[in-house]
Amino acid sequence: MSTSADRAARVLREQVVEGLLRSGTRLPEERLAQAIGVSRNTLREALSQLVAERILVREPNRGVVVTTPDADDVADVYRVRRLIEPAALLTAGTPDEAQVARLRSAVDEGTAAAARGDWAGVASANQHFHRAVVALAGSTRLDAQMDLLLAEMRLFFHQMNQPGDFHQPYLTENAAITDLVEAGRATEAAHRLDDYLASAEHQLVTAFGGTPRQIGHTWLTPVVTAR
Repeated sequence: MSTSADRAARVLREQVVEGLLRSGTRLPEERLAQAIGVSRNTLREALSQLVAERILVREPNRGVVVTTPDADDVADVYRVRRLIEPAALLTAGTPDEAQVARLRSAVDEGTAAAARGDWAGVASANQHFHRAVVALAGSTRLDAQMDLLLAEMRLFFHQMNQPGDFHQPYLTENAAITDLVEAGRATEAAHRLDDYLASAEHQLVTAFGGTPRQIGHTWLTPVVTAR
């Protein structure tokens, strides 16, 4: 993609990540191109990229819309997340003050949003926390992959009818994981995050009408042994 198309795709992807674009939202080309400040041809490049990323879909007689995920999408995204995120904690070494501060900032952001009953804000803070977790690995490729997963994750969260009940326990978990990272207890943090992701997957797959899969901790064995 051209630089302009890449920028346009990034803008739209981030709007999904932050909950500004929801499943089923139609994206009219002319108005969208004007809002982002690109040509329609450039916008079409960006939309094609986001379709390839499964964030958008082309529908007959409607054009391009934000995708509506299903239970299989949830299970697959969480399968990838459980490979990436705990491993990022394990391979990070000793995080510096700025990395820990980024985790702590996301925790504080979520706590403040919960205190005012802003569950959309809590969901955004959770996105920021998990982006910070993956950033611990210091890989631009993993960061880019996580941006795609974050967009799909936000579409999953919209499915939860009681967002407070869903998000509240994970605020506590995010804080506990941050404490473990700061204390240099990476393996404990990774195990705790893995349990957390497994629980979230179970809740979301059930909400989407699917059957949760049986999952364990086998991903951790080779990584811990290598260390």
